Amino acid sequence: MGSSIYRNEHLVLLRLLRQYRTESGMTQGEFAKALNRPQSFVSDMERGSRRLDLIQLRDICDVLNISLLDFISRFEAELAALEQ
Repeated sequence: MGSSIYRNEHLVLLRLLRQYRTESGMTQGEFAKALNRPQSFVSDMERGSRRLDLIQLRDICDVLNISLLDFISRFEAELAALEQ
């Protein structure tokens, strides 16, 4: 397997994170403030130059008002749709 940043899974993750943020109505700056991070953190995350760990993903889901399990379920559904 190649580097994970080039895999479909990574692209789906980035798209979902950005989509959930925009659906929430938050700008990158507002989202960063809610996470208590600089705006560059969100920008880097959405561009794919920043890796996330599970704890960070859980914090992000909390700010976006979705459960981590719901996020993972949607992630898996999107991947399954790509494989068809």
